[in-house]
Amino acid sequence: MQHAVGSPLPPPHQPGHGPAPGWSPAAHHPGPHPGVPQGPLPVPPAAPAHPGPPPHPAQAPAHAPAPEAPGHVPPPAGAPVPGAPPAPDPATTTLAVLLIGPAGAGKTSVAKYWADHRRAPTAHISLDDVREWVRSGFADPQAGWNDNSEAQYRLARRTCGFAARNFLANGISCILDDAVFPDRPVVGLGGWKRHVGPGLLPVVILPGLDIVLERNAERTGNRRLTDEEVARIHGRMAGWYGSGLPIIDNSQLDIPETARVLDEVLARSLASPPKW
Repeated sequence: MQHAVGSPLPPPHQPGHGPAPGWSPAAHHPGPHPGVPQGPLPVPPAAPAHPGPPPHPAQAPAHAPAPEAPGHVPPPAGAPVPGAPPAPDPATTTLAVLLIGPAGAGKTSVAKYWADHRRAPTAHISLDDVREWVRSGFADPQAGWNDNSEAQYRLARRTCGFAARNFLANGISCILDDAVFPDRPVVGLGGWKRHVGPGLLPVVILPGLDIVLERNAERTGNRRLTDEEVARIHGRMAGWYGSGLPIIDNSQLDIPETARVLDEVLARSLASPPKW
């Protein structure tokens, strides 16, 4: 029998078999068909269950969790594995260093050597060099400390700070050196922090007085001070002890050895910045 419209009838039902795969009576019979008796459709008997042997362990579901080791607590799904972050490498990190020390401590020589031998691009900014840019009208503190020499030192510090920020903004590290006194925190260390930024890493180089006097005697020009002035500055620098800043005694160290110790100090300062 054929129908002009509608879906074809399902295959004849055979006892002991379920509906044809992929076929649903409701989907194919939305309404009565002419000539088809109405009423509940016969329910075919359920297929007999045939219990089989248990599955082989190799056939176990792939998603079954592996047995936990005694005492092991797995981390939550998606949680990061805890661990210490890698310590920054002072040889390649872009940073700003302030080398503090009295006249004759060797801070300028160490700063130049350290900047020359870093793997990362680094600039050396010397306060004395910038201060001596003033040619006509230069106020030499050796002739007596006055308002003009004080103003020129402050101008040199601001200029060095501006240069340091400019270098850092372009991915170039910098090291500055200055004779910063601990008993003038606002003008000295505080001023450098304002000029360069809070990430500045100060390190003090402070050899013994006899070493400072010996090195100062080898200096020439207006950078050579009297022994009395050197001793006075060295005594004031002793106030850095107990300040929390790292201090390097380079009395028995040459320039390369001092630069190596400086790298070690900076590595600790990067891992745990000093409070200042």
